[in-house]
Amino acid sequence: MSTITVKAYGAESTTADLKEMNIERREVTAKDVEIEILYCGVCHSDLHTARNDWGGSLYPVVPGHEIVGRITKVGSEVSKFKAGDLAAVGCMVDSCGHCNSCKHDLEQYCQNGFTGTYNGKDKHLGGHTFGGYSQKVVVDEHFVLSVPENLDLAAVAPLLCAGITTWSPLRHWNAGPGSKVAVVGLGGLGHMAIKLAKGLGAEVTLFSRTPGKTDDAKQLGADHVVISTDDSQMDAVKGKFDLIIDTVPYEHDINPYMQTLSLNGTLVLVGFVGEFQETEVSTRPMIFQRRSVAGSLIGGIAETQELLDFCGKHNIVSDIELIKMQDINSAYERMLKSDVKYRFVIDMQSL
Repeated sequence: MSTITVKAYGAESTTADLKEMNIERREVTAKDVEIEILYCGVCHSDLHTARNDWGGSLYPVVPGHEIVGRITKVGSEVSKFKAGDLAAVGCMVDSCGHCNSCKHDLEQYCQNGFTGTYNGKDKHLGGHTFGGYSQKVVVDEHFVLSVPENLDLAAVAPLLCAGITTWSPLRHWNAGPGSKVAVVGLGGLGHMAIKLAKGLGAEVTLFSRTPGKTDDAKQLGADHVVISTDDSQMDAVKGKFDLIIDTVPYEHDINPYMQTLSLNGTLVLVGFVGEFQETEVSTRPMIFQRRSVAGSLIGGIAETQELLDFCGKHNIVSDIELIKMQDINSAYERMLKSDVKYRFVIDMQSL
């Protein structure tokens, strides 16, 4: 298969800083779209994969799955896009296409495993896939998304991961007018959960451990802020929420939040991936009020397009800090300290 060489930024090993390198992209096949990458969001998953925090990283790692750009070339059988169109790519670039999940537009739950935008199995060139910290990407048109022209393109990028990760459970559990939604954690995921829940018409509350985030939360659209370390405030919201979106990325005690769910309420974990080893989860509040604890993973392609269209209609984007590609290593260190409001985005023209 013919290839092109493009510049990228990646890590050669677990302990290596990211640096400039060359990678190979395939030439477009009949159903492919080639995109010049203009902006790429920076996700915690990028850092975890670059440093092999979850195990299984394949080197060299070129992260990046919040991609926004402009189409430069399309294959002969591409029908939905043309050169010059704005386009986006999220966390997936392929799936089996024929399992029950894929047939129902739930490619993120592909029963044969979806292909990640990076660190996935490259079905075309062999080896593994490389992400959006690069000049160009070539993707099957099914996994390419249209971007509304009216939005700030740089601030669109985090919608492809942080946005869809919170949008999918909001839609699945029917958040909207008359529903009461709470969000745990105010970071990249949390700030999008507030904006999107409010955009859907829900009454939105942020759970915070400290009062310092109250003003920011209300500027983002939260109607209320509850200090989760204040017993009296937690008692006041017992049985209130239909849905809680828990964005905290590390092990934490979810039992206090369970008490604030209404009858039939659901707490959805979207931030923490792993086992609760130090905290026991009580089934009592679940059994006696038919409450649920659930999980949710990004969203399918159709649902991601729905999100982008909704954001275009309501002018919703992420709050970002734009950086140069050469600043990615310091951005990772700042991200570990939660020193960003609320998402880094790389200006890929700096590469």
